Amino acid sequence: MKKLYCFDFDGTLTYKDTMFLYLKFYNPSKFRIQFARHIPLFILLKLKLADAEKVKKSFIGSILKGQLQSKIETKSQLFFEEYYPKVVRENALDFIKNMDRENTQSFIVTASLDIWTKPFADALKMELIATEAEFDNGIFTGNFVGKNCNGEEKLLRIKKEIKNYKFDKTIAFGDTSGDRVMLNWANEGHYQFFH
Repeated sequence: MKKLYCFDFDGTLTYKDTMFLYLKFYNPSKFRIQFARHIPLFILLKLKLADAEKVKKSFIGSILKGQLQSKIETKSQLFFEEYYPKVVRENALDFIKNMDRENTQSFIVTASLDIWTKPFADALKMELIATEAEFDNGIFTGNFVGKNCNGEEKLLRIKKEIKNYKFDKTIAFGDTSGDRVMLNWANEGHYQFFH
């Protein structure tokens, strides 16, 4: 039986949202200043009056834009070493450790950026589908390659990855409205399963 597992990352496998955690880790003083500047946008976002992708791009760009890819990758590895496994839910770790890996393909499917989620995916022996950071000549542009990997985009990206494969069963895990499309599509959709 060939199985496909799709796990959302932030909040599903982790206790905390890793975007804020990583940006604070990357540059604490810049994070504090930019967080304060972005509060009005975060409020508009909560009220559904702002575009999530634009706000996210603006906030991440305000801290990381213009940074060298090599520095970002080094910091991402240090961030991973600092927060793995403590930021990951214990029962999620147990579940993943005990998963039958034969005839199984597993993905982390996240709206978070590939730059800081890749080391976690590698450690959990999973492939990564994430929002992709755009680099130009080894410098982060502040933009994404393609769209923010959330909602409908999550499913489009999964389908793109698996188009040449046939699975007997798809199992998905998520914890927010951004995971609903993926959960509804799967044969088994688990909401806040590890909470």
